[in-house]
Amino acid sequence: MGTKLLLPFRLIINFCFGALATAIIGSAIIVIGIPKLLLPIPVVQRSISTAANALFRVWGYAMSLMFRLTQPMRWHIEGDTLLHRDRWYMILCNHRSWVDIVVLMHLACRYMPMPRFFLKQQLFWVPVIGLGCWTLDMPFMRRYSRDVIARKPHLQGKDIETTQRKCEKFRHIPTTVINFCEGTRFTPEKHRQKQSPYQYLLPPKAGGTAFTLQTMGQQFDAILDITIVYPPSDRPTVWNLLTGQLRDVYVHVETLPVEQSLIGDYFQDEAYKNHFQDWLNKRWEVKDEKIKTTLAKLAERRSS
Repeated sequence: MGTKLLLPFRLIINFCFGALATAIIGSAIIVIGIPKLLLPIPVVQRSISTAANALFRVWGYAMSLMFRLTQPMRWHIEGDTLLHRDRWYMILCNHRSWVDIVVLMHLACRYMPMPRFFLKQQLFWVPVIGLGCWTLDMPFMRRYSRDVIARKPHLQGKDIETTQRKCEKFRHIPTTVINFCEGTRFTPEKHRQKQSPYQYLLPPKAGGTAFTLQTMGQQFDAILDITIVYPPSDRPTVWNLLTGQLRDVYVHVETLPVEQSLIGDYFQDEAYKNHFQDWLNKRWEVKDEKIKTTLAKLAERRSS
């Protein structure tokens, strides 16, 4: 009974802390982004990018603090944890909750370079968000469909060239690129609708991951296949985090080499597309089995 009475207070503390930290650090990133926008001088822009990246890491530490702000938190991190902040990684991750992003921030601010997302070109024009993401050097990309290329053949390859040019700055800034391959958060309803062949996962979408490898594959030191598992609950994971009821997070990290066979033109090369889809589906089979094993161990502990 006493624990239930504390839930509203934990919710208020965690929510206010997260919102305040995001507002303060986000505002600082946006402010230093203004001179970066107005002064297109490479040495100035690199200096500002370094400062923005440091602020981004501070935000990561702040989000990590939420896991233990109002609750005793236990991390269960297994696998290849010998990672380095001065290298380049691409993450393949399952997507169970919005808390996944905070989990990855917790891992990144301790073990890896700060993460980046590939964003649609239209998001650059969204007030505040666009400038903040641009200051953090998140690449805004534009994809041309087969229909558009058929009408305008001169655009073939332009999307890759443009994105690669934008990613050139990552040669100077170690980076982790995150891919939630399922494209959306897992729910039982989505699992049924998509007729997923996996027990705990939605079918992976290969296009975005293949595009990332085509654009930056030569820069990555490794692919990190990360699997996140939360204890079963009737409540959303984000609710359990904010109310101090999320006591355990299970993370498995597997490091994979960036093989040359994984880099190709997914949208124009049919043979490569089939090969990459097969490779990603097999990774998802391994991931599904890891989740099954972890949940079985949790059930065994509860029953003993």
